[in-house]
Amino acid sequence: MTRMVVRRLLIGVFVMWGAASVIFVIVRAAPGDPAAVFLGPDATKEQIARLTATLGLDKPLFEQYLRYLGDVLRLDFGESYRLGRPAMEAVFERLPATVDLTLTATAVAVVAGLALGLVAGSRPGGAVDRVVSAATIALQSFPTFWVGIMLVLVFALGLRLLPSAGVGTPAHLVLPAVTLAFPFTAIVARLTRSSVTESMREPYVQTARSKGLSERQVLLGHALRNSLIPVVTIVGLQMGALMGGAVIVENVFAWPGLGSLVVDAVANRDYAVVQAVTLLIAGIVMVLNIVADVLYIRLDPRIRTEARS
Repeated sequence: MTRMVVRRLLIGVFVMWGAASVIFVIVRAAPGDPAAVFLGPDATKEQIARLTATLGLDKPLFEQYLRYLGDVLRLDFGESYRLGRPAMEAVFERLPATVDLTLTATAVAVVAGLALGLVAGSRPGGAVDRVVSAATIALQSFPTFWVGIMLVLVFALGLRLLPSAGVGTPAHLVLPAVTLAFPFTAIVARLTRSSVTESMREPYVQTARSKGLSERQVLLGHALRNSLIPVVTIVGLQMGALMGGAVIVENVFAWPGLGSLVVDAVANRDYAVVQAVTLLIAGIVMVLNIVADVLYIRLDPRIRTEARS
């Protein structure tokens, strides 16, 4: 297992280098001059040229790239000229709100997805199974921003049960978390349904039934336990995707996380903040992937035996 973790870490180094390079090219290929955007339309050419030199944007592109990589290796992500402070400091200030939203959405998706998948997988081909299958397809088909708008129209403006935006109470977290959890719930439900259906055909389930156990005991005590192995691993992989999807959801609900920060940074050509957010999320996704691999080996004895051999 140690060799596997080391190998994943080495691959992760190249992944982070690739992510850093891609975001460097993208932010500089975007139209608009950061200095002109920051100073406004009344700025003179001399003022724009002075700020451009201060930001180091007057250097050749390759020289900017080498300097940028050197700063990243030193964990120096630059200073936000718009906020007037280190970019990573602003990112870490917003990170807890995004983490809260992501963890809550994960909990909602896992609970709802397991329940739907368990009910559908226990009676494959039945009416409930068909309804759940159709519902999961619909959950994955709807755009996230559209789901958020619909939830606001129904529960905030129509029924007036929940706040439509902002923070302050647990109620403010409900709509953005449910919106973010929609596609993830469908993934967990479909995976659980498939795993439970396969587990119910295994010999150990037939043995449990022959011992006189009820269907509920067989399902919850035997089939579900083994069906959780792929679900646990997919949760680790999808949490990284949820953090990326939170960018849209946070802007729909005015949630003060990384999403609103990076949108403002892109609009103002704040390279340092955009790069810091992107690399932080890339690093989190890489770590979660490694954790998911380790959990999969720990939970599945067959994979654990292969890893040791």
